[in-house]
Amino acid sequence: MHLPESLQDLADSEAVRFLRRPKSILRICGGVFSLVIFSSLLTDGYQNRTESPQLHCVLNSNYVACSFAVGAGFLSFLSCLVFLALDARESRITGTRFKTAFQLLDFILAVLWAGVWFVAFCFLARQWQHSKFKHFLLGNSSAKAAIAFAFFSVPVWIFQAYLAFQDLRDEAPVPYKRSLDEGGVVLNTLSPSSTTSPANPPTTGPNSVSYTSSALSPYLTASKAPRLAMMPDS
Repeated sequence: MHLPESLQDLADSEAVRFLRRPKSILRICGGVFSLVIFSSLLTDGYQNRTESPQLHCVLNSNYVACSFAVGAGFLSFLSCLVFLALDARESRITGTRFKTAFQLLDFILAVLWAGVWFVAFCFLARQWQHSKFKHFLLGNSSAKAAIAFAFFSVPVWIFQAYLAFQDLRDEAPVPYKRSLDEGGVVLNTLSPSSTTSPANPPTTGPNSVSYTSSALSPYLTASKAPRLAMMPDS
């Protein structure tokens, strides 16, 4: 399929390639699912009964269920936006420690959100199971949408945790490598040139005298015969 030059340039642009990454797609999906959850319950999740003007949560009249879903959805939506913005700046991060800390935080939050949405799905589904549908004229579709997208959010965040773990494992940070290398350079610079090692023994010439040979020479040389002293005649 032949594309015009303008569309081809757009497809090859940095922004489009960034949005086509699996991590970016998962963050967008997680943000959209969270937006659907908290917006649907925030708009139609509180309804009045047919015999009373007071507002009640459509999930078994349990305010905790609606508040939990709205709060978790809003925080999850903000989390997706923040990490999507940080992913866009990831190429400009040069510090190894900061990049490792960012990837570790991404992995921990992804695991936590996967657990939160699993608990939310079980809790909301149980409350909806015990709800009496005839008490509310509206809000049934909003409750079903919140439960469904809470379930869809679980595999999305699990896959995000998997990708974060892959990035964390492939990074293989060595925080002290540079300091050790610098220490080796300092040691090599300050070490005397006469430092000996088993791999590089010192070279001695015919006119050179080493400390080892001079120290061991009294013990290695042959013993001389005692000299006779001449005694004067009496």
